Amino acid sequence: MKIVFLGSGAFGIPTLDHLARKHTITGIVTQPDRKAGRKKVLTATPIGAWADEHLPGVPVLKPKKINADEPREIIRNWNTDAWVVIAYGQYLGTKLLDDRFAINLHASLLPRWRGAAPINAAMVAGDKVTGNSVITIAKSMDAGFVLGQSKRTIEPNQTVGTLHDLLASDGPALVQSVLDDFANDRVNYQEQDESLVTTASKMAKSDGWIEFNDEARMVSAKINGLSPWPGVSVQHRDEVLKINRSQPYQAESQQPTGTIIDAVEGLVACGHGTVIQLLDVQPPGKRSMEWNSYANGRKIESGEIFVGKSGA
Repeated sequence: MKIVFLGSGAFGIPTLDHLARKHTITGIVTQPDRKAGRKKVLTATPIGAWADEHLPGVPVLKPKKINADEPREIIRNWNTDAWVVIAYGQYLGTKLLDDRFAINLHASLLPRWRGAAPINAAMVAGDKVTGNSVITIAKSMDAGFVLGQSKRTIEPNQTVGTLHDLLASDGPALVQSVLDDFANDRVNYQEQDESLVTTASKMAKSDGWIEFNDEARMVSAKINGLSPWPGVSVQHRDEVLKINRSQPYQAESQQPTGTIIDAVEGLVACGHGTVIQLLDVQPPGKRSMEWNSYANGRKIESGEIFVGKSGA
Protein backbone atom coordinates (compact mmCIF):
# COMPACT_ATOMS: atom_id res chain seq x y z
CA MET A 1 0.00 0.00 0.00
CA LYS A 2 0.96 3.65 -0.35
CA ILE A 3 1.05 5.23 3.12
CA VAL A 4 1.27 8.80 4.45
CA PHE A 5 2.65 8.83 8.00
CA LEU A 6 1.91 11.63 10.47
CA GLY A 7 3.79 11.55 13.77
CA SER A 8 6.30 13.28 16.02
CA GLY A 9 7.15 11.23 19.12
CA ALA A 10 9.37 8.18 19.44
CA PHE A 11 6.31 6.02 20.11
CA GLY A 12 5.63 5.88 16.38
CA ILE A 13 9.11 4.84 15.22
CA PRO A 14 8.61 1.03 15.38
CA THR A 15 5.43 1.32 13.32
CA LEU A 16 6.97 3.71 10.79
CA ASP A 17 9.93 1.33 10.43
CA HIS A 18 7.54 -1.57 9.78
CA LEU A 19 5.48 0.41 7.27
CA ALA A 20 8.60 1.52 5.41
CA ARG A 21 9.71 -2.12 5.06
CA LYS A 22 6.34 -3.55 4.02
CA HIS A 23 4.72 -0.67 2.13
CA THR A 24 5.60 2.51 0.26
CA ILE A 25 5.82 5.68 2.35
CA THR A 26 4.78 8.51 0.03
CA GLY A 27 5.25 11.27 2.60
CA ILE A 28 5.87 12.01 6.27
CA VAL A 29 4.37 14.86 8.29
CA THR A 30 5.88 15.84 11.63
CA GLN A 31 6.05 18.86 13.93
CA PRO A 32 8.51 21.68 13.13
CA ASP A 33 12.07 21.51 14.48
CA ARG A 34 12.37 23.14 17.89
CA LYS A 35 15.19 24.49 20.03
CA ALA A 36 16.27 21.99 22.67
CA GLY A 37 18.89 21.63 25.40
CA ARG A 38 20.90 24.27 27.20
CA LYS A 39 22.42 25.51 23.95
CA LYS A 40 18.98 25.78 22.31
CA VAL A 41 20.03 23.79 19.27
CA LEU A 42 17.34 23.47 16.60
CA THR A 43 16.32 19.80 16.83
CA ALA A 44 14.05 17.60 14.73
CA THR A 45 11.32 15.47 16.29
CA PRO A 46 12.21 11.80 16.86
CA ILE A 47 10.19 10.93 13.74
CA GLY A 48 11.86 13.68 11.71
CA ALA A 49 15.33 12.57 12.78
CA TRP A 50 14.55 8.90 12.04
CA ALA A 51 13.18 9.75 8.60
CA ASP A 52 16.27 11.82 7.73
CA GLU A 53 18.48 8.84 8.54
CA HIS A 54 16.43 5.94 7.20
CA LEU A 55 14.18 7.38 4.48
CA PRO A 56 16.26 10.06 2.72
CA GLY A 57 14.20 9.93 -0.47
CA VAL A 58 10.82 10.40 1.19
CA PRO A 59 9.40 13.97 1.42
CA VAL A 60 9.11 15.22 5.01
CA LEU A 61 6.75 18.12 5.72
CA LYS A 62 6.97 20.11 8.98
CA PRO A 63 4.08 22.61 8.93
CA LYS A 64 3.39 24.95 11.83
CA LYS A 65 -0.31 24.67 11.00
CA ILE A 66 -1.20 21.50 9.15
CA ASN A 67 -4.71 22.71 8.30
CA ALA A 68 -3.46 25.80 6.45
CA ASP A 69 -4.18 25.78 2.71
CA GLU A 70 -0.66 25.12 1.43
CA PRO A 71 0.36 22.15 3.62
CA ARG A 72 -3.13 20.68 3.39
CA GLU A 73 -3.00 20.61 -0.40
CA ILE A 74 0.55 19.23 -0.49
CA ILE A 75 -0.39 16.33 1.77
CA ARG A 76 -3.65 15.58 0.00
CA ASN A 77 -1.87 15.53 -3.36
CA TRP A 78 0.52 12.79 -2.25
CA ASN A 79 -0.45 9.51 -3.93
CA THR A 80 -1.72 7.38 -1.07
CA ASP A 81 -4.08 4.60 0.01
CA ALA A 82 -4.14 5.26 3.76
CA TRP A 83 -2.89 7.68 6.40
CA VAL A 84 -1.37 6.45 9.68
CA VAL A 85 -1.26 8.92 12.58
CA ILE A 86 0.75 8.30 15.76
CA ALA A 87 1.48 10.96 18.40
CA TYR A 88 1.49 13.75 15.83
CA GLY A 89 0.53 16.66 18.07
CA GLN A 90 -1.82 18.78 15.95
CA TYR A 91 -5.55 18.65 15.35
CA LEU A 92 -6.43 17.28 11.92
CA GLY A 93 -9.31 19.20 10.35
CA THR A 94 -12.23 17.96 8.28
CA LYS A 95 -10.94 19.51 5.02
CA LEU A 96 -7.63 17.72 5.48
CA LEU A 97 -9.19 14.32 6.17
CA ASP A 98 -12.09 14.49 3.73
CA ASP A 99 -12.50 11.17 1.82
CA ARG A 100 -9.23 9.77 3.24
CA PHE A 101 -8.86 6.53 5.20
CA ALA A 102 -6.93 7.79 8.25
CA ILE A 103 -6.20 5.76 11.38
CA ASN A 104 -4.62 6.70 14.70
CA LEU A 105 -2.63 4.46 17.06
CA HIS A 106 -3.37 5.42 20.69
CA ALA A 107 -1.65 3.87 23.72
CA SER A 108 -4.65 2.81 25.78
CA LEU A 109 -7.66 0.52 25.69
CA LEU A 110 -10.17 3.15 24.63
CA PRO A 111 -12.49 4.53 25.84
CA ARG A 112 -10.29 4.34 28.94
CA TRP A 113 -7.64 7.07 29.00
CA ARG A 114 -8.33 9.42 26.15
CA GLY A 115 -5.81 12.26 26.07
CA ALA A 116 -2.15 13.20 26.05
CA ALA A 117 -0.65 10.87 28.68
CA PRO A 118 -2.53 7.54 28.59
CA ILE A 119 0.40 5.32 29.64
CA ASN A 120 1.16 7.45 32.71
CA ALA A 121 -2.51 7.61 33.63
CA ALA A 122 -3.00 3.85 33.43
CA MET A 123 -0.02 3.19 35.67
CA VAL A 124 -0.76 5.91 38.23
CA ALA A 125 -4.35 4.66 38.50
CA GLY A 126 -3.08 1.17 39.30
CA ASP A 127 -4.52 -0.46 36.18
CA LYS A 128 -3.37 -4.03 35.78
CA VAL A 129 -3.89 -4.18 32.01
CA THR A 130 -3.47 -1.61 29.26
CA GLY A 131 -2.80 -1.75 25.53
CA ASN A 132 -3.14 0.00 22.19
CA SER A 133 -6.15 1.04 20.15
CA VAL A 134 -6.36 1.85 16.45
CA ILE A 135 -9.16 4.32 15.84
CA THR A 136 -10.58 6.62 13.19
CA ILE A 137 -10.01 10.37 13.51
CA ALA A 138 -12.85 12.28 15.19
CA LYS A 139 -13.55 15.92 16.07
CA SER A 140 -13.23 15.10 19.78
CA MET A 141 -9.87 13.82 21.00
CA ASP A 142 -9.51 10.03 20.70
CA ALA A 143 -13.26 9.59 20.26
CA GLY A 144 -13.25 7.80 16.90
CA PHE A 145 -14.44 4.30 16.05
CA VAL A 146 -12.22 1.53 17.42
CA LEU A 147 -10.87 -0.64 14.60
CA GLY A 148 -8.60 -2.93 16.62
CA GLN A 149 -6.92 -3.33 20.00
CA SER A 150 -4.00 -5.16 21.62
CA LYS A 151 -3.48 -5.80 25.33
CA ARG A 152 -0.49 -5.92 27.64
CA THR A 153 -0.20 -6.61 31.39
CA ILE A 154 1.28 -3.88 33.60
CA GLU A 155 3.90 -5.47 35.86
CA PRO A 156 4.21 -4.24 39.49
CA ASN A 157 7.83 -3.04 39.14
CA GLN A 158 7.53 -1.70 35.58
CA THR A 159 8.17 1.98 34.82
CA VAL A 160 6.24 4.06 32.34
CA GLY A 161 9.39 4.31 30.24
CA THR A 162 9.59 0.53 29.90
CA LEU A 163 5.87 0.17 29.24
CA HIS A 164 6.02 2.95 26.62
CA ASP A 165 8.63 1.01 24.66
CA LEU A 166 6.73 -2.27 24.94
CA LEU A 167 3.49 -0.71 23.72
CA ALA A 168 5.37 0.98 20.89
CA SER A 169 6.74 -2.42 19.87
CA ASP A 170 3.16 -3.78 19.80
CA GLY A 171 2.05 -1.04 17.41
CA PRO A 172 3.28 -2.44 14.06
CA ALA A 173 1.31 -5.69 14.22
CA LEU A 174 -1.89 -3.95 15.31
CA VAL A 175 -1.67 -1.22 12.67
CA GLN A 176 -0.84 -3.81 10.02
CA SER A 177 -3.88 -5.90 10.95
CA VAL A 178 -6.16 -2.88 10.48
CA LEU A 179 -4.53 -2.03 7.15
CA ASP A 180 -5.06 -5.64 6.07
CA ASP A 181 -8.72 -5.35 7.04
CA PHE A 182 -8.99 -2.15 5.01
CA ALA A 183 -7.34 -3.73 1.97
CA ASN A 184 -9.80 -6.63 2.14
CA ASP A 185 -12.88 -4.47 2.84
CA ARG A 186 -13.53 -5.99 6.27
CA VAL A 187 -12.89 -3.12 8.70
CA ASN A 188 -15.02 -3.46 11.84
CA TYR A 189 -16.07 -0.03 13.16
CA GLN A 190 -16.87 -0.23 16.89
CA GLU A 191 -18.37 2.76 18.71
CA GLN A 192 -16.82 3.73 22.05
CA ASP A 193 -19.01 3.58 25.14
CA GLU A 194 -19.11 7.22 26.31
CA SER A 195 -20.12 6.15 29.82
CA LEU A 196 -16.71 4.47 30.25
CA VAL A 197 -14.57 7.42 29.12
CA THR A 198 -11.68 8.51 31.36
CA THR A 199 -9.25 11.31 30.55
CA ALA A 200 -5.45 11.30 30.71
CA SER A 201 -4.25 14.88 31.02
CA LYS A 202 -0.75 15.94 30.02
CA MET A 203 1.78 15.45 32.82
CA ALA A 204 3.75 18.32 34.40
CA LYS A 205 6.64 18.55 36.85
CA SER A 206 4.17 19.59 39.52
CA ASP A 207 2.68 16.06 39.33
CA GLY A 208 5.90 14.61 40.78
CA TRP A 209 4.74 14.38 44.37
CA ILE A 210 4.02 11.41 46.58
CA GLU A 211 1.82 10.64 49.58
CA PHE A 212 3.20 7.81 51.69
CA ASN A 213 -0.09 7.63 53.57
CA ASP A 214 -1.69 6.06 50.49
CA GLU A 215 -1.65 2.27 50.19
CA ALA A 216 1.62 0.78 48.96
CA ARG A 217 0.08 -0.39 45.69
CA MET A 218 -0.94 3.16 44.77
CA VAL A 219 2.29 4.75 46.04
CA SER A 220 4.31 2.37 43.89
CA ALA A 221 1.98 2.88 40.92
CA LYS A 222 2.57 6.62 41.09
CA ILE A 223 6.35 6.26 41.39
CA ASN A 224 6.57 3.89 38.42
CA GLY A 225 3.92 5.74 36.44
CA LEU A 226 5.90 8.99 36.60
CA SER A 227 9.31 7.49 35.81
CA PRO A 228 11.33 8.70 34.03
CA TRP A 229 9.30 11.90 33.63
CA PRO A 230 8.27 13.99 35.48
CA GLY A 231 9.66 11.77 38.23
CA VAL A 232 8.82 11.47 41.93
CA SER A 233 11.06 13.06 44.54
CA VAL A 234 11.15 12.96 48.34
CA GLN A 235 13.15 14.77 50.98
CA HIS A 236 15.75 12.59 52.68
CA ARG A 237 18.16 14.10 55.18
CA ASP A 238 19.43 17.27 53.49
CA GLU A 239 18.84 16.28 49.87
CA VAL A 240 15.99 15.70 47.44
CA LEU A 241 16.03 12.07 46.35
CA LYS A 242 14.36 10.94 43.14
CA ILE A 243 12.69 7.53 43.32
CA ASN A 244 12.79 5.86 39.90
CA ARG A 245 11.38 2.40 40.50
CA SER A 246 9.56 0.51 43.24
CA GLN A 247 7.15 -2.33 43.89
CA PRO A 248 4.59 -3.28 46.55
CA TYR A 249 6.06 -5.59 49.20
CA GLN A 250 4.23 -8.41 50.94
CA ALA A 251 4.69 -7.27 54.54
CA GLU A 252 2.90 -5.24 57.18
CA SER A 253 4.10 -2.32 59.25
CA GLN A 254 2.64 -0.19 62.01
CA GLN A 255 5.36 2.44 61.78
CA PRO A 256 4.63 6.02 60.65
CA THR A 257 4.25 6.43 56.89
CA GLY A 258 7.47 7.28 55.11
CA THR A 259 9.59 5.40 57.65
CA ILE A 260 12.40 3.22 56.30
CA ILE A 261 11.60 -0.02 58.11
CA ASP A 262 14.41 -2.04 56.54
CA ALA A 263 17.39 -0.10 55.21
CA VAL A 264 18.97 -3.18 53.62
CA GLU A 265 15.91 -4.17 51.57
CA GLY A 266 14.70 -0.62 50.94
CA LEU A 267 11.33 -1.17 52.63
CA VAL A 268 9.21 1.89 53.42
CA ALA A 269 6.01 2.10 55.47
CA CYS A 270 2.91 3.28 53.63
CA GLY A 271 -0.72 3.81 54.56
CA HIS A 272 -3.00 1.16 56.04
CA GLY A 273 -0.04 -0.88 57.28
CA THR A 274 1.27 -1.61 53.78
CA VAL A 275 4.88 -1.54 52.57
CA ILE A 276 6.74 -0.68 49.38
CA GLN A 277 10.23 -1.67 48.30
CA LEU A 278 12.45 0.93 46.67
CA LEU A 279 14.41 -0.57 43.78
CA ASP A 280 16.12 2.32 41.98
CA VAL A 281 16.82 5.86 43.25
CA GLN A 282 18.71 8.89 41.98
CA PRO A 283 20.50 11.41 44.22
CA PRO A 284 20.97 14.99 42.97
CA GLY A 285 23.55 15.23 40.20
CA LYS A 286 23.97 11.45 40.02
CA ARG A 287 22.76 8.69 37.74
CA SER A 288 20.05 6.26 38.73
CA MET A 289 21.31 3.49 41.00
CA GLU A 290 20.01 0.47 42.86
CA TRP A 291 18.78 1.11 46.37
CA ASN A 292 21.59 -0.96 47.90
CA SER A 293 24.25 1.26 46.33
CA TYR A 294 22.56 4.39 47.65
CA ALA A 295 21.95 2.96 51.12
CA ASN A 296 25.51 1.64 51.50
CA GLY A 297 27.11 4.84 50.25
CA ARG A 298 25.18 7.02 52.69
CA LYS A 299 24.98 4.49 55.51
CA ILE A 300 21.19 4.61 55.64
CA GLU A 301 19.66 3.21 58.82
CA SER A 302 16.26 1.76 59.54
CA GLY A 303 14.01 4.30 61.22
CA GLU A 304 14.94 7.23 59.00
CA ILE A 305 12.00 8.99 57.37
CA PHE A 306 11.22 10.13 53.83
CA VAL A 307 9.11 13.26 53.52
CA GLY A 308 6.88 13.80 50.47
CA LYS A 309 6.09 17.18 48.96
CA SER A 310 2.92 17.43 50.97
CA GLY A 311 4.77 16.56 54.16
CA ALA A 312 3.34 13.05 54.31
